[in-house]
Amino acid sequence: MHAEISMEQLASAIGIRGASEDAALVAALKAGSEEAFGVLIAHYSQPLYSLIARSLQDPADAQDITQEVFIKVFRSIGSFHGEASLRTWLYRIALHEASNQRRWWSRHKRQELTIDTPANDVSDGEEAMCLGAMLADKAGSPYDHVAMSELRARVDDCLRRLPEAFRTVVVLREMEGFCYEEIGEVLDLPAGTVKSRLKRGRAALKEILIADGLGSVLGEVLAGGAQ
Repeated sequence: MHAEISMEQLASAIGIRGASEDAALVAALKAGSEEAFGVLIAHYSQPLYSLIARSLQDPADAQDITQEVFIKVFRSIGSFHGEASLRTWLYRIALHEASNQRRWWSRHKRQELTIDTPANDVSDGEEAMCLGAMLADKAGSPYDHVAMSELRARVDDCLRRLPEAFRTVVVLREMEGFCYEEIGEVLDLPAGTVKSRLKRGRAALKEILIADGLGSVLGEVLAGGAQ
């Protein structure tokens, strides 16, 4: 029997993200509502795809991995008991699948990511980044769209040169807007570790951006002052 929930309620459940709305959506998903899965996919497919693409050595694999994530969600929604938010649970699955793909890549492609940028010496006053604001698509003309697309690609390439532990925290905070506690839930880390990795990841990314000739946009990146 399908849960009694309308499409409007489903959209509200994802948009508002309150505990009761999450519960209603999860109930519909567990009941096998095709509408619920449709709304879930429509809302989360793009952010999960972006997260996965930035987590892989070859972003061309992101589409297939994103599909695998939703297959995993479909098969395992019955085991979701609300210990974390639905959003946190989805991102945890996405990162797990991306990690599996990286292990496969390492075994079969024998390609390793080399990180030369030190990330140890970061002062307490290190400026924070606001990558989400810089990468927001505010361009108007076709030329501007192309230029912004190229900039995103270059920044994504810089992100992939971060050690995995730092890259994941930076992406979750700066681009996905997770708070420290949510990142800790996704990665099963204490808040203090999340903050430390974020600080070091921001510092390392700053150096990589400068080395890659993106110093001219660094001021815009740092102007956002993410917490």
